[in-house]
Amino acid sequence: MKKVILTLALTLSAFGAAMAQRIAFADSEYILKHIPEYASAQKQLSVQSEQWQKEVDGKFAEIDRLYKAYQADQVLMTAEMKKRREAEIVDKEKAAKDFQRQKFGPDGELAQRSTILVKPIQERVAKAIQRVAETESYDFIFDKNSELIMLYANPRYDKSGLVITQLGLKPGVFAK
Repeated sequence: MKKVILTLALTLSAFGAAMAQRIAFADSEYILKHIPEYASAQKQLSVQSEQWQKEVDGKFAEIDRLYKAYQADQVLMTAEMKKRREAEIVDKEKAAKDFQRQKFGPDGELAQRSTILVKPIQERVAKAIQRVAETESYDFIFDKNSELIMLYANPRYDKSGLVITQLGLKPGVFAK
C-alpha cells in the first residue's frame, strides 16, 4: 500500500512539475534576417558558390565537347587511339567530379567557409536565446524553423524580438 501511495505521489509531483514548465519559441530565420553580418556571410558564400559552379560547369562542358569529338572521330581511329582518348575523357570526368566534391561536398570548402562565417553568428544567437530564457524564466525555447514540428504556436510566446534586442539590434525591421 505504501508503494502505491509513494508511486502516486511521485507521479502527481512529476505531473505538477511538468505543468509548471514555461515554454516559448523563437523564429531563427527572422532573427538571422536582423543580423547584418549574417546577410554579408550569406552573400559571400553565394558569390563563392556561383564562381565554383561556373568552374564545374566549364569542366563538364569540356568533357562533353571531348566526348562528342571522340564520337565523331571514332570511326577513323585505331584501337590504341580510342583507348587513349577514352582514358583522357574518363580522367577529366574523374577530375571534374573530384573538384565538385572538394568544393561542394559535405566536408568541402563551401561547407568549411560556411562554418567559419556563420558559426560565430549562430553562437551569438544561441547565447542571446539563453539570456532571454534565463531572464524570462523559460524552461524551453524551441526554434520555429527546426525539424521539430510545431503545429500551432501562440504569437504571444514568440520571443524572437527579445532575442534580437539581446543581440543589440532593433526588432521589427523585417516583416515576418
